Amino acid sequence: MTRGFLSKAACLVLAASVGACASNRFEGPRERPRPQAALEPATPALPAGTVTSEPLAPPPGASAAPGEPPPPSAAAAPSPAIEPPPAPRPVVATGRSSVVGSWNATDAAGSCKVSLSSTPSLDLYKATTAGCGNKDLAKVSAWDFRDGEVYLYQPGGTVAARLRQAGGSLDGALSKSGAPLSLAR
Repeated sequence: MTRGFLSKAACLVLAASVGACASNRFEGPRERPRPQAALEPATPALPAGTVTSEPLAPPPGASAAPGEPPPPSAAAAPSPAIEPPPAPRPVVATGRSSVVGSWNATDAAGSCKVSLSSTPSLDLYKATTAGCGNKDLAKVSAWDFRDGEVYLYQPGGTVAARLRQAGGSLDGALSKSGAPLSLAR
């Protein structure tokens, strides 16, 4: 029975393959004849005229030309007044790089020169003073910028003064005496 089943299966496979070879599906697309009809225009041609142009009307509320009133509109509603933006506030540079350079220091003892350098000195930056009458200010050798404040240091890490930026100057106080100190360019 197995042999009979195999011969029937072989016959079916053979018949299917012969049927597939005789199919028109493998011949490619056929060309269909198209009807030959005279093509007629869908609409008659329109006569060509001259082309003219005019400037567009200005938007509502704007004048048509300098010195001319705006054209009347059917529903002229008053437009709300547009306020100009507020003037920008002056930009004041903040941060370590904004305080580097030479300053004129003024305290109760007089005035002198303080230079804040961008040259690192361990965890701080180098500072020098010249002509300071206040002994604590005269000893300043380093500085740092932390939390928006400039700290002036003496050798050994003692804080000589703390200053905050105020516009283009630095204002604060000396640490020991509490006397006011101001640095200006």
